[in-house]
Order: sequence, then C-alpha cells, then structure tokens
Amino acid sequence: MSKFSQVIPVILSGGSGTRLWPVSRKLYPKQFIPLRNNRSLFQDTVTRVQALGNGIQQPIIVCNDEHRFMAAEQLRQEGVENADIVLEPIGRNTAPAIALAALCAQQRSDNAIILVLPADHILDEQEKFGAAIESAMSLSEQDQLITFGITPTRAETGYGYIKAGAALADEQANQVEKFVEKPELAKAQEYLDLGDYFWNSGMFMFKASALLAELAKHEPEMAASVKSAYGAQEKDLNFIRIDEEAFAACKSESIDYAVMENTSNAVVVPLASDWNDVGSWHALWESSLQDENNNAITGDVLLEDCHGCYVHSSNRLVTAVGMQDAVIVETADAVMVVPRNQSQNIKQIANALKDANRDESEIHRKVHRPWGDYESIDNAERFQVKRITVKPGEQLSLQKHHHRAEHWIVVNGTAVVTCDDKEFLLAENQSTYIPIGAVHRLENPGKIPLELIEVQSGTYLGEDDIERFDDRYGRSDK
Repeated sequence: MSKFSQVIPVILSGGSGTRLWPVSRKLYPKQFIPLRNNRSLFQDTVTRVQALGNGIQQPIIVCNDEHRFMAAEQLRQEGVENADIVLEPIGRNTAPAIALAALCAQQRSDNAIILVLPADHILDEQEKFGAAIESAMSLSEQDQLITFGITPTRAETGYGYIKAGAALADEQANQVEKFVEKPELAKAQEYLDLGDYFWNSGMFMFKASALLAELAKHEPEMAASVKSAYGAQEKDLNFIRIDEEAFAACKSESIDYAVMENTSNAVVVPLASDWNDVGSWHALWESSLQDENNNAITGDVLLEDCHGCYVHSSNRLVTAVGMQDAVIVETADAVMVVPRNQSQNIKQIANALKDANRDESEIHRKVHRPWGDYESIDNAERFQVKRITVKPGEQLSLQKHHHRAEHWIVVNGTAVVTCDDKEFLLAENQSTYIPIGAVHRLENPGKIPLELIEVQSGTYLGEDDIERFDDRYGRSDK
C-alpha cells in the first residue's frame, strides 16, 4: 500500500486571474491556459500529485460552473477519469471551497486526509514537494492542520508570511505563531534576515474531519451553510452541483482567516523549493526561461536592444526596440504594455473593462465549448463570421435562433447536419443554409476534427439567442 493511500488531492481551480489579462479572462482563466511548455498550470498541478505515487487517490476538483468542461477535458488529457468535480455556483473564497472538498472526501473515507493545492502555482522540484508531504502525513493523522511555508529567497512584498513558533519534537515542523499580511519592503527584509518567517504558500494538508470540526468551532454559520449546500447536491453528468441558495448565504472568507489564524492546531512544514504563485506577469517572467538579456518570450517575437522584458505573442509578429523591464502581451483582440514592476496593476484595466461591459474582460475571440471551440473572424452590425471546430464524436445542441440565419461551409472533415425534419451529410467544400427559426444541430461523426466556416446574418447576433431542445452537456438556454 502506498504511503499516500489515505491522501486525497484537492485542487482549487476557481478565480479569473485578472492580473494576467489579456491572456487570462473570466471564461478562460490563467489556470487552464498553456502558459509554460504548452501545458496549463492546472495540468502541471495534476501531474504533481500523480507523481506522488500510484497509491494517491483520484483528486477532488473545486471549480466554477463556467469552467467545468475545461477542467474535465484537461483531466482527461492527463489520464484522470474518476475525479470528483465539485461546482461552485458562486465564488466564496477558499474556506467554503475547502469545506466542500472535505465533505466530498468524507464520502470516500471517514479518515480521509486532504492535500489542498491551488491550481495556478509553479513548483518544479518534485522530490522536495514529496518530502514535505511525507513530513506532514503523521502530523495530519494527529489532527494537526498543516500549512506549507516556502523558505523565502528574497524580501518579497507580494506574498503573505507565516512566523514559525516552537519546533515540534521529532518532526521537521513548527507550531504557527502567527500569519502576517503582505509587508512593506523594509519589513519583508527584516523577516528574511530573522530566518523564522516563511512565505504563505496557500497549500494545506489535514484530515477532512479535523478541518470541518475547526470550521464548525470558529465559523459555525459558514460550516452550516456549506453542509446544507453540499447535502442538497445534484449529479450533472460527471459533475457535483451544490445548492446555490444555501451556498450564496455563506460568508466569503479565506481559510487563513476562518480557521488557520484561530486554531491552536496550526503547524507549518517548511518547503525549500522554487515556487511561484504566478500572480502577475512579473511573476511569470521570473519563472520563465530567459535569454542572455534576461528577456522571456513566447510566440513570434523579435527584440532589438531589449533587456529584462516579458513579451508574449498569441497571433502575430510582435517586435520591440530599446525596451527595458517591460511586459508586452498580444492577443487576437488586445495589446497590453506595462512596466514590469507595475504589472500587478493590470487588474485595474480588467476591472475597467468589466465596468464598461466590454467583452474583452470575459472572453477571447476563440471561445472553448465542451464540443470544441469557435473563433470570431469578422463581424459588423448585421453579420458575423466564425471558424468552428467540432471534436470527433461530439455534437452541438439541438437548437434554433429567433434573429439570425446561418450559412455553413465545411473545410475539413465530415458533418452530420439536422435542419428541421431533414438529416444529411456534408463533406469538404460543401455548404448548407440554416434559416431563421429552423431547429438544427451540427455533429462530427468522424475520427478527425470537423472544421467549418459559419456566416451569420440577422438583426441580432448575440450568443444568448439560442433556444435549446436537447443537449448532451446539460446546458441551459443562455
């Protein structure tokens, strides 16, 4: 039996990552984006827990309802078939999210130990990670609540800190004396010099029962709300839907504030490893491979006399001359330029776009769906052109539109088209017309992706002009 056979990884995958706008957006956030080595941070986290050994249990994923299909697809790509995916109907911070996972873990085992990991961290030193988890095992079995403290390498103002108290006998761990908010630079340097402060990693390990008992002790209303919401769960495909009304009544609070700062059982286990919470473009630059001028580049980029820059190209050639310590990011519909030391402030731009109801705050031109994706190529007042890709064996919902007609041209693969009472095949270079009000469906029966061009025309082209009659993914009309 594996030494980690009692451990259930919990991967927290909520959040929108607005500090990494314009690449990270509400409906396609940073944890699911391939930011490093063509892999997402979520996939790296899944791989990290799988590498702990064959005995490690299948993970519990806590994510937003809007991201459920991305999480499921990336789990499938990593060979994980039986994870529990718990859907938060509304964000309520880490304490309620972890409590949901603890309740889910208890359904597997009364003695379950959960290892809580954010989905958006970089931690490449697997052996050190595994050693820290092993050190925490015996303490977790004794109902201690473990937080992992990263050994600091510099005076850092972007992280919270943990002050270590008395050392525990025969254990490579300390009692937690206190948690400290993000400090000013002089105070951060003082913490570094003292040597008994750690960066607060946001990673935890404890018995599910111990966490729930402490939550009930210190935040009884929150504990009751989460228990009620989880108790009224419904299964939707492979997802666990909790009761929205009960969960919405729950206070929004971090696990640090709700439990860890109040319990007498908090223990910090040191983790002396390269670690990055990827909270900004500056943080991503720090963790990226850099050239001789300390530039980190992604995509089609050409630099001349630039130093200390992070440059990201998604769609086209990006060039820069004479730039120093800058971040330049290009996507299909936005370009962002900021001094690297001010990249934390990108969130203000994302919020301003949201306040102005700009699409760029939520979606990209390429939008991911459970059946594939679509990308907007061109649009004007009464028409829109999209490139649509349907994965093999997948299908769109049976639907109709009240304000637009659609023209489909197949450019790769084969399509099965339903249009009212007719069903027919379309091969490459063939096309069809879907009138306004026609009940229709598109399906890929083949073994290769189906690619087509869709031309929409009508008085209203919004994505909410969809009336669904049948949908294998359980989506509602919105």
